[in-house]
Amino acid sequence: MERLLDIMRRLRAPDGCPWDRDQTHESLRPYLLEEAAEATDALAGGAGPEFVAELGDVLMQIAFHAAIGEEEGTFTYADVEDGIIAKLKRRHPHVFGDVKVESSEEVRDNWLKIKEEEKRERGELGQEADIPASLPALMRIREAHTKAGLRAPAGTQLPAKTERELARHLVDLVLAASGHGLNLEVAVRDELAERLGETR
Repeated sequence: MERLLDIMRRLRAPDGCPWDRDQTHESLRPYLLEEAAEATDALAGGAGPEFVAELGDVLMQIAFHAAIGEEEGTFTYADVEDGIIAKLKRRHPHVFGDVKVESSEEVRDNWLKIKEEEKRERGELGQEADIPASLPALMRIREAHTKAGLRAPAGTQLPAKTERELARHLVDLVLAASGHGLNLEVAVRDELAERLGETR
């Protein structure tokens, strides 16, 4: 990682690359999302060379932000690494402690309990659900279902029985809305935020 950080420092140097020097945490936000999405797409074709290359692009974004943090004196790559190592040890007491588990479901339950305790210690319990606002609308809805317990109104009927049939209905609905100049991505995100009681 130090070799990559050295390259980012060189690119950000006064005699480095003008574009790289101009970037900020904020300006890099879309690239972080884009690179993660491209890595996900590449994985659909298997964990081959294309996936490896896309993971490199994701890693570059981490190095980029770490270099900026280092310049600003707010954090370093070591802080990022130390933070995730501590979290992994804390969230896996069945590996690094004496907790006993029998299944993946127990691991997940423990993970959520530990996460809740961490939020309580930080005084964040009872605040907005921990669902990234940058997720695509459908992924956010699923996260709201699993993390915040959001449910469809009683009596809601599915117009089809299989995922593929439901997907066809959904795609047709989005296409029809688009044909009327409506942006359902934005509308769905706003509706979900309202149901979650989020402030925008």
